[in-house]
Amino acid sequence: MADDVTRIAIDGEMTIYRAADLKVTVLDALRKTRVLEIDLSGVTELDTAGLQVLMLAKQTAAVDQRELRLLQHSPAVVEIFEMLDLVAFFGDAVLIHA
Repeated sequence: MADDVTRIAIDGEMTIYRAADLKVTVLDALRKTRVLEIDLSGVTELDTAGLQVLMLAKQTAAVDQRELRLLQHSPAVVEIFEMLDLVAFFGDAVLIHA
């Protein structure tokens, strides 16, 4: 297992139409690193399917003793996190990309 930090960026919609592909991408990246950072600044829409991908990644990271960091939350992500009170679940500082 690598002992470094890997960063990926998700752009566009994190919706049911892309959730299966995003799940594979995120979990595959997580397996290959100790710390995975996901840049969310390009996310234009987030629905419950996209949210489930992020929640699964967070839980998988915890089980596998890895770290998941969500960075540069877009306004679409912040809106959903605040609406569903998920900031504490993810434990990240929620920063809106300028």
